[in-house]
Amino acid sequence: MSHSFDQIKNREHGLKRELSSPQLTMIALGGAIGTGLFLGSKFAISFAGPSVLLSYAIGGLIAVMLMGALAEMTVAHSTTGSFGAFAEHYISPLAGFLVKYLYWSCIVLAVGTEVLAIGDYMKLWFPGVPPLLWVLLFSGVLIAVNMFNVKAFGALEYAFSSVKVFAILAFILLAAYLVFGSRNPNYGVQNYTAGGGLFPNGISGMWFAVIVAIFSYLSVEMIAVAAGEAKDPATAVKKAFKVTVFRLFLFYILTLALILAIAPVGQILAGDSPFVTVMQVIGIPFADSLINAVVIIAALSAMNSQLYISTRMMFSLSRAGQAPAVFGRLNRNGAPLNALILCTGGIAVAACVYALNPESGFTFMMALSMFGAMATWFLIFVTHLAFRRVTKRQGEALSYRLPFYPAASWIGAGLMVAVMVTTLFVDAFRMTLVFGLPFALGIAVLYFALKRRRPSTAENANYAGAGENVALEETPI
Repeated sequence: MSHSFDQIKNREHGLKRELSSPQLTMIALGGAIGTGLFLGSKFAISFAGPSVLLSYAIGGLIAVMLMGALAEMTVAHSTTGSFGAFAEHYISPLAGFLVKYLYWSCIVLAVGTEVLAIGDYMKLWFPGVPPLLWVLLFSGVLIAVNMFNVKAFGALEYAFSSVKVFAILAFILLAAYLVFGSRNPNYGVQNYTAGGGLFPNGISGMWFAVIVAIFSYLSVEMIAVAAGEAKDPATAVKKAFKVTVFRLFLFYILTLALILAIAPVGQILAGDSPFVTVMQVIGIPFADSLINAVVIIAALSAMNSQLYISTRMMFSLSRAGQAPAVFGRLNRNGAPLNALILCTGGIAVAACVYALNPESGFTFMMALSMFGAMATWFLIFVTHLAFRRVTKRQGEALSYRLPFYPAASWIGAGLMVAVMVTTLFVDAFRMTLVFGLPFALGIAVLYFALKRRRPSTAENANYAGAGENVALEETPI
């Protein structure tokens, strides 16, 4: 085990605790209800057909077990470094280093997927305008928002998430009426078995779609990172966990079930967002444009959350002495501006990928970001097992406990390994491990190179007792 957790926490001092419990909940929803639901679900349906409901149920089960493990550790220790700091303390400094960089890379690249999706959505209204123009425009707006303090970010994210939450609820009510109350013979569960049946591509197709489901649920772990800037972390995390679990199942499983009952799989695959396709099938005037606006807001919300989280993770890396000291500095508003600038790199990568191959740009960016996400989730489960062993040995009483421990953590870790291996057998995701494994090896090499350059006994010493908005000096990397 490394040095005391208080020392790890103190080096990240200076960020302001201004996020309320409702805002923390909305941040988690903001990240998880985005392109993965509104556009990625179409990709998942192409693999699984109607059995995509089972795919998302499996992915949702993993996400729930992950959130429970994180909630337990975050209630015990709230810090912006979150699961990276937990892995550093309860496993090893190398594990913490790997988790932080893997997660940071996946979120930075995921920002690119969101902004590419926005460019595609805008084609419904402006088919003649190059999507890259919208990519640059919306990116500039959200970067400007994240340059302000966390209170401004929290207010905007709460507004974004509220719009899409209420819009999805309205969609569910309308779709439920059409399926169960309209008596229209074209709508109903009979669409699940029409055409190729419930499993048009077999059990393997259903399992392949779990990869997309994991991508869709990516960012539920943001609760743990954002807790470092919450007013009352323990209460906020417990409440956010309970509310988010319920809403994720409501918004994903129920919504997809209604979509598939209204629009046959063939129509969904021929369109863009399944939500827009359903509105076109229903035929309500301008409803497709209204839903398209909600879809864009959802993508902006997810992108906003991901910019925030990736910036905080790079800030934590810098304060740990594991990234250049310049990224650990705060501006007068208490925002890590230098880290934010670096984290816009995913937008640049996405723009270049789209320019080279507009047709597969979104799926390529998704494949690149997936390794960091899946590896991070796996390591969170492993960290939780180590956390429980240590707390049991030290006789510490936990105020919040994950039900079904240790089975939940072992099953979660095993399922994540299985999903990672599965990417090798799916053409669209083969780049996940091709890119990810060498990247992880490179991170490990970087860790040992940095360790040789600086004595471990002096590590982080400069950050003890940091002032609120003062950028502390550190041996530069």
